[in-house]
Amino acid sequence: MKRRILFLLLSLLLSFGASAQKLAIESFSLAATDISAQTQQRRDLNDEPCALVKVQFVGDILDVEGNVIKPLAKKGNETWVYLTHGSRQMQVTAKNYLPLMIKFADYGVASVEKNRTYVLVLSQVGTSSNQADVSSTNSTSPTPRPTSPSTPASNDVITIPVKDGISIEMIKVEAGSFMMGATSEMKDPYDNERPVHQVTLTNDYYIGKYEVTQALWQAVMGNNPSHFQRNSLSAKTDSLWQALMGCKFYVKNYPVETVSWNDCQEFISKLNSLTGRKFRLPTEAEWEYAARGGKKSKGYQYSGSSKVYDVAWYNTYEIHPVGLKQANELGIYDMTGNVSEWCQDWYGPYSSSSQTNPTGASSGSQRVYRGGSRYDKARNCRLSCRFGSSQDNSYRSDILGFRLALSE
Repeated sequence: MKRRILFLLLSLLLSFGASAQKLAIESFSLAATDISAQTQQRRDLNDEPCALVKVQFVGDILDVEGNVIKPLAKKGNETWVYLTHGSRQMQVTAKNYLPLMIKFADYGVASVEKNRTYVLVLSQVGTSSNQADVSSTNSTSPTPRPTSPSTPASNDVITIPVKDGISIEMIKVEAGSFMMGATSEMKDPYDNERPVHQVTLTNDYYIGKYEVTQALWQAVMGNNPSHFQRNSLSAKTDSLWQALMGCKFYVKNYPVETVSWNDCQEFISKLNSLTGRKFRLPTEAEWEYAARGGKKSKGYQYSGSSKVYDVAWYNTYEIHPVGLKQANELGIYDMTGNVSEWCQDWYGPYSSSSQTNPTGASSGSQRVYRGGSRYDKARNCRLSCRFGSSQDNSYRSDILGFRLALSE
């Protein structure tokens, strides 16, 4: 039976591979005199005006992913896409075509601005008179690796094999001291972020370069609890798909979500049995220290920037693959936005006294989660923002995932 299913999958992949085309980018630019973004305005979840991208293409645009305020609007041969202010990229999927990621900076636009209109012209590869290089978008690499000046040295990263070709990349965080809570750069903090207090972590540790993905969860647990599932292919068929199609569909790289704190503990227990390691959730102090950039911290409000759109998927309904935004000072991705992340600690009030290797309240009814999610406004994505929720299986949310920690 398994062989028959695999044969059917392979047949489908081969059939699609023979018919699917590649999109090419003719141009992307600001339409300086076009005021459509103002006259036919759409607003985001913060009631801020959006940017408008007019996608010109003769085929059918099926979907656009990114910080998109949907629905898409069809206007003749144009598809109007409304993006939140500061968006830097989007992915277009057209009927009978492979998905195409457009990074605006490649065309001289660092990010789109509210109330401004932009025009994206697409064509089929081989028919364009001004053929764009799409090789970087159609890479066979299964995990995106954005270039960042903060990319850590190789000796600060360890890669731990798990199963079925799946591995975990961990970033070293050197021991140090920092001020925890609503420090001066944190705008409009909540009361539970105070008082600010000094924390000292005396031991180096490792933290996940990325949030735990659906593929990693599947490899360890044999299932995928996520509400937004993005790993419908097996490891073998996914590799074949990439080999046939010459593109990355990110099927492995969406963060797992809809997991309770207890679910995370069960996952970690099985992961430790598989790897012989002692993975765990980070403490709240470890999480914030790493998110701030550790000893390399530049005092940002969000993890890696004071501009939330540089580093976070926020204020949107769309979940996104890990690692597409800018990394923080340590080379860690997505500690702001996309999915919130469980921590080990019980949730409780802060103390004003200095602390060494704190592990949170001694008991409680809720566990801490941090980082803000794609649904959140920028305020909830600040580094010092903190929330708590029940640890048991009665609370599973599609905004909640987690990141691993490992003691050296």
